[in-house]
Amino acid sequence: MTALLQHPGYDEEKLRRVAEQLPCREVQAGLLLSLMGEPQQYSYPSIFIYGHRASGKSHVLHVLLKELEVRDIFVYKCHELYIYIFQVMEKAELLRDSDANLLPALLRLQELVEDNVTVILLSEIVWDKFRPNTGCFEPLLLHFPDYSKGELQQILSQDRHPSYSAEFYSSYINILLGVFYSVCRDLRELRHLAALNFSKFCEPLEEGKVKETDTHKLWRNIEPHLKKAMQTVYLREVSSLQWEQMQLMEEKEAGALRGLSAHTHVELPFYSKFLLIAAYLASYNPARTDKRFFLKHHGKIRKTNFLKKNEKTSNHLLGPKPFPLDRLLAIFYSVVDSRVAPTASIFSQISSLVTLQLLTQVSHDDQLDAPKYKCAVSLDFICAISRTVNFDIVKYLYDFL
Repeated sequence: MTALLQHPGYDEEKLRRVAEQLPCREVQAGLLLSLMGEPQQYSYPSIFIYGHRASGKSHVLHVLLKELEVRDIFVYKCHELYIYIFQVMEKAELLRDSDANLLPALLRLQELVEDNVTVILLSEIVWDKFRPNTGCFEPLLLHFPDYSKGELQQILSQDRHPSYSAEFYSSYINILLGVFYSVCRDLRELRHLAALNFSKFCEPLEEGKVKETDTHKLWRNIEPHLKKAMQTVYLREVSSLQWEQMQLMEEKEAGALRGLSAHTHVELPFYSKFLLIAAYLASYNPARTDKRFFLKHHGKIRKTNFLKKNEKTSNHLLGPKPFPLDRLLAIFYSVVDSRVAPTASIFSQISSLVTLQLLTQVSHDDQLDAPKYKCAVSLDFICAISRTVNFDIVKYLYDFL
């Protein structure tokens, strides 16, 4: 590891300490040292370091400057050019909103002050989207790529709990990455999620149900929990503290919740919930009953004409029936409390429900004038959704008259 950080201008022991603190970033640290040059040499006037969030840019630079005792000034808000010399500037993309002459001046700061000053800019965007239209001095570019899955496994495995073996914690990290790696490469996010869910992973072990080597049983226990965490904690629907409290409550009410569909835990926008309720009513109520349920002044209708005289099978046993878009919208505007304008947002939410497979489109894509849909959720699920908006859906279902 230290071979990648060999540099004639720095002590080998210091370089070894640097390498130990920068796992999986030795190559980038070595390149940065080469760009910075030896302490007694004039270095390049400006260096632009870019990469996604939590890719190690700031950490590598901080460790190099601290361990190698390089004089530096870190600036975290880049708005104005003061009389001080800024050597390292974090969040450099803020410079694009500043005076047009600020960035070109910083990139030529070494020339302006006639001293050995190197400006290092750190940003999450590429230089092509950063370069001013008027032109400027071109800095040296250094890219920090995202961590690979193997690198994340190596880094996160170093955070193991002292009460458990390294192999046990490494197997947990492998399961965690199997769930989250496709949607998240952020090292800080993954580290937070690993710490948050590790106690759940250890539960079967602490209860004596499995051994540390029973990886398959441990995986079966934790995978549903991690997928649920991805829908809540990672997407910031709830905070970490709320997530832990929710898990305690769910353990107490586990028996009542086991029968519900996994979709029950999906959180939808307010109007999407009413659209789904309207879709369920359109799928399971005959079209002729809409006037009875949703028209306030429908006149007197004899009960004998309305009840199911000759129907032997309920609509719920027959399954959902297709309905046109105009019927869905008519029911939606009847059940929603507030007045809603028929904007593009409403139609985009219908498309989102189809994408989530809560609705299915049964007409052909080329039938734009009269698309038809079917509701694809269970009664338990729609009742749970209805409770969140204080809507008693059972009162509007023909089968429950």
